[in-house]
Amino acid sequence: MWSEKMLITTVDSPLGLLTLASDGERLTGLWMEGQKHFGAKPIWNEQHDLPLFADAKRWMDVYFSGRQPSFSIPVRLIGTDFQVAVWTQLLHIPFGTTTTYSAIAKSMGMSVKSSRAVGMAVGRNPISIIVPCHRVIGANGKLTGFAAGLERKRFLLQLERSTKDRVKVERAQ
Repeated sequence: MWSEKMLITTVDSPLGLLTLASDGERLTGLWMEGQKHFGAKPIWNEQHDLPLFADAKRWMDVYFSGRQPSFSIPVRLIGTDFQVAVWTQLLHIPFGTTTTYSAIAKSMGMSVKSSRAVGMAVGRNPISIIVPCHRVIGANGKLTGFAAGLERKRFLLQLERSTKDRVKVERAQ
């Protein structure tokens, strides 16, 4: 899985220090300081001037300023086939909305009973924020599990909700 050399850099954010990883062409990791499942400890080489990292930093600047980025960052999802399938579903959750683990299981043609397996895969998402695992909540509507902590999950969801509400107000005027 993580046998090749990865390039990394760090960037400050409202959530603390973020570590970005890349294979040189695509983003392979984005972890928050203290996050569970923080990378698989590949062979890392620091490289701060990679154009992809500059694009990812620009994406995050837009995102953390309270706006939905209008461009995407190329990602490479590294995991088991099942994990990659789940993480790919996360990319389809619209900005400012949430879904549940059971809804993801259903969208993948699986039984609701598979929601626990989906939750385990979501929890190991290696590209936080850009692959929006924070948009997945419990079936009862409550915030559940987030490898970087529920306070950070709450922050990201509130940021997106306030952005979405501002867009609705601006369009109404």
